[in-house]
Amino acid sequence: MKGKTILSYVFFVGLGFLILYFLYQSQQQAYIEECALKGIPESDCNLKDRIINDFKIVKWHWILIISGVFMLSNVLRALRWNQILETENNSIKLFNGVGTLMVGYFANLGFPRIGEVVKIGLLARYENIPVEKVAASVVIDRIMDILCLLLVLLLSVMLAFPVFKDYLSQNLDLSTLQFLGVAAVVMTIIGLASLYLINRWYKAGRITNRFLLKAVDRLNSFVQSLLSIRHISNLPLFLGYSLGIWVCYYLMTYWCFFAFDPVSHLTMTAGLVVFLFGTLGMVFPSPGGMGSYHFLVIQALLLYGISSLDANSFAYIIFFSINIFCNVFFGLVFLIMLPFYNQKKSELA
Repeated sequence: MKGKTILSYVFFVGLGFLILYFLYQSQQQAYIEECALKGIPESDCNLKDRIINDFKIVKWHWILIISGVFMLSNVLRALRWNQILETENNSIKLFNGVGTLMVGYFANLGFPRIGEVVKIGLLARYENIPVEKVAASVVIDRIMDILCLLLVLLLSVMLAFPVFKDYLSQNLDLSTLQFLGVAAVVMTIIGLASLYLINRWYKAGRITNRFLLKAVDRLNSFVQSLLSIRHISNLPLFLGYSLGIWVCYYLMTYWCFFAFDPVSHLTMTAGLVVFLFGTLGMVFPSPGGMGSYHFLVIQALLLYGISSLDANSFAYIIFFSINIFCNVFFGLVFLIMLPFYNQKKSELA
């Protein structure tokens, strides 16, 4: 299992770097062609130097504001997380909620999706909550994110339909989309049918293996925890937290426009489209969306007439300034502080 984990890590990290490499090479060629039109020697056209210079002209007060909005989104997420756990008479300290989220984000930069496991383990340990209860709360959290993402998709299509129509007509094969849709439906049906049969065998006493029995018990506990969402005490507040989280995410993209002059004229609708594309890039299982995030943000900005070079610079700016800086800095801070905070808490108790 360890060998498979290492292989998976190497594959996704390598894939992320490969995407970045091809993006860099294509943008370097575009930069050389732009220099040729301006009569600038090829030896003076280095994309790395251009990106560094673009970082130098960034309006950093906007980046600081966006970092604050990012942390606000995590506070809201921790508060929503607490609401989910309260349905089964568990509650968490806000510091532990925010801290485990940040450590999880930090871990994701090293290994795709490992952050989910890390934050579940840390919260279960520090708050003394069964792992399956915390895992179920994280699944509910992710389900809410999927619903919010679908809402963002719907709003984006409604507000920028011509943009999406042009993009899909140029970049998507309808037959491929239909195949993926059918495959997803078939896999879902098989998965649900398998769970139903296992549950039937369990209730009929046909499962005798001790390990399998324990696994099914855990699964039932997990499912019951998922169903506990029906008992949310304050549904309007829960929905308000969910909306607030995603408004923060949107503002992080839109306000970043003002930090970089070549994109500062773009509208709020353009911000929504770029935010959607970037979010889809983050879903890809590379470390922190590395490569895939850059590619899709660039694609979105191209739809609004931004040059590929400026789009490339903006993607690097928003990725490194927010995703890397915030997640690395705050992730390390909470990684150090969480043990001390919880040790002090246990001593006071």
